[in-house]
Amino acid sequence: MPLFPTFSSILFLLLLLPFLSLPFSQAYTPLSPALLKSLPSPSTDDYDPTNGTLLAPLLIPRVPGTPGQKAAQAHLVSFFAAHLPQWEVRWQNSTSTTPATGDRAVPFANLIARREPPWTRRRGPGTASYLTLVAHYDSKREPEGFVGATDSAAPCAILMDVARTVDGFLQKMWAEEGEKEGEKEEEKEEEKEGEEATEWRQRDEGIQILFLDGEEAFVKWTDTDSLYGSRALAEEWEATTNPAGSPFKSPMQQISLFVLLDLLGAPNPRVPTYFQGTHWAYQRMAALEGRLRQLGLLESKPGKEPFLPESGKMATQFSGGVYVGDDHVPFMQRGAPVLHLIPGPFPDVWHTLDDDGEHLDIPTVKDWVRIVTAFTLEWMDVQKTEPPKDGQP
Repeated sequence: MPLFPTFSSILFLLLLLPFLSLPFSQAYTPLSPALLKSLPSPSTDDYDPTNGTLLAPLLIPRVPGTPGQKAAQAHLVSFFAAHLPQWEVRWQNSTSTTPATGDRAVPFANLIARREPPWTRRRGPGTASYLTLVAHYDSKREPEGFVGATDSAAPCAILMDVARTVDGFLQKMWAEEGEKEGEKEEEKEEEKEGEEATEWRQRDEGIQILFLDGEEAFVKWTDTDSLYGSRALAEEWEATTNPAGSPFKSPMQQISLFVLLDLLGAPNPRVPTYFQGTHWAYQRMAALEGRLRQLGLLESKPGKEPFLPESGKMATQFSGGVYVGDDHVPFMQRGAPVLHLIPGPFPDVWHTLDDDGEHLDIPTVKDWVRIVTAFTLEWMDVQKTEPPKDGQP
């Protein structure tokens, strides 16, 4: 990913800037201290770089079109089959030539894992909106042997862990809401306005996790030599039309928030807030980080700053001209709101052979699991089905 935008990227961002600054918000109840304390701790066995069940299988070269890519794909699919069989899992495939392969087309495969309320699934495509959690699972072609622990094996493992934890909460919440209630809310939708409409939509919210392929450039980062998988998926989702009468015209419009994790797992990360339109979501995640730290639920040693230090950033401090090129770009170009979780500056090991399991800070990785899990549960508003405990609000 480039540190600075190309000319064409600057141009589209300048055109998009008015939309990025539009207010965007979602009403939900903050998680109680009791619920935060009830979250399972990430297991060290999952994150051991040598034999950890989630992380270790991804700490291999994962270049598109190679056996490593196939092994990573098999690991992702087998995880959902074994632990989350109720999730809908499918592939979106494409091919493209690259500067490194000439006329030979390289296969790219994005894995989409999706969980939605039972009543929206029964109604059919285009009914639910989705909190969309994203990481790329491919690795850079050079230097030879590069495994990309922060880039992005660890983010993929984090999202697998998040999915496993939130699933139980979602099952409980959806069971309590009941399919019958969902049907009644559908009948009332046309009569609802304002906050009531927002409330209904929130109950029709699901989660989808995108494991994207082909993020890395094969030779040198350009608009065409990068983001192979995300460009193909964004184009397909924009062009796909949901059935007539669906609340959302296309899968692209079903993205309520696009949360992209990249370059996470090094110690003392500093993740800025990049977009004014989703700064409120950044603030909610930063607040959760602070609360988790205050409750003693984070393992990493506190640095000079929190992981998410820019909650107080003012509107006048945002700029649409400087950003980090990454998998969010094709989706942002098409109107998806983006929360980009990538450190600035990048980790010292970025695009070197030192970006391996030995250089990961496992307590930091596990803390990202806790933070993203808490954010996901809060976004999905699970607190409304969890009564306070121990006299806590």
